[in-house]
Amino acid sequence: MSDAHPTPTAPEGPDRRTALFGAGAAALLAPMLSSMPGAHATTTAGADVLPTYTYLREALDTSSLAYNPTGELIFPCIRGTVGRLSDAPGRFLLYYAPHDAPGGICLAYADDLDGPFTEYPDNPIVSRVWDPHYSVSHVSSPHVLWNTEHREMWLYFHGENHTTRLARSRDGVRFTYEGVVLHTDMVPGTREASYARVFEHPLSDRGSRYVMLFMRNSEGDNRSIGWGWSADGITFDFDPEPLISHSDVGLSDLSGPHLVERGGGTYVVYHTDQGDIRMTEVGADFDRRVHLGVVHRPMDGPPDSGRSASPSYGSDGGTEYMFYEAGDRLGATIAIARAD
Repeated sequence: MSDAHPTPTAPEGPDRRTALFGAGAAALLAPMLSSMPGAHATTTAGADVLPTYTYLREALDTSSLAYNPTGELIFPCIRGTVGRLSDAPGRFLLYYAPHDAPGGICLAYADDLDGPFTEYPDNPIVSRVWDPHYSVSHVSSPHVLWNTEHREMWLYFHGENHTTRLARSRDGVRFTYEGVVLHTDMVPGTREASYARVFEHPLSDRGSRYVMLFMRNSEGDNRSIGWGWSADGITFDFDPEPLISHSDVGLSDLSGPHLVERGGGTYVVYHTDQGDIRMTEVGADFDRRVHLGVVHRPMDGPPDSGRSASPSYGSDGGTEYMFYEAGDRLGATIAIARAD
């Protein structure tokens, strides 16, 4: 999350817990949906972790987008620019992409997390062909890390689904290609390794500074959450076993993982084939597996139509937000929900 001062998106490092959520634990959340018509709500399964998020609006007017080749948008990533980027087009940058070919990493910007966001005029900022580095059917699932060590925006994205790549930028708009950071060959037995997010989260016993969370497909045709760790954010080691297996929570598919640190706890939030968003406590050393159940349910009506996915969190002036993928998997848009 973020505060307008000094930076409008919290660091993904050891001080992130306080910056994201403030001091102290939140009040116990009611395990039910809000009675407000059409409201999104966060639920708990014995955990006092996240606020209640209520649907606010779609982030973009998709009917007016200059670049919208497939009519669907996925995997939002919201980042603040104050104190980080001197010439950014807005206080907040929203990265997103179509899923289907040709995909393309896109950018929008705003000065207020309430939106609406303005489409960057030269989308896509990263396309499916980047000579001489690669030529693929599509690129998608952008996750941008503010790298505090290098003071750069680091963009992790997939293309094809078996490969996650990294590009780096000093302005959040123009990127330089770094290389492949994850491939199915690096995690034996997997057929997909994508939808990755990287966070600054030191693991001293592993000599690492960053953790990566990603979707892996290796158990029949079921998807689980995998993870890896890295000293530099470029070269990763990967656990051969899932961090959170689909079978551990009794479901077919898990994806869109996001790290949350709050109140002394470390959690992974992810969406499921049921269309909801769930949470597992993993511990600061990633040595726990406490499955806490559903923390966000979708609306039946639009834009969710029974599915919310791939959350990205932000805050401004003490108000917390969740940007997420709303709607059918191949017909989704980007929605904004605000904490009550």
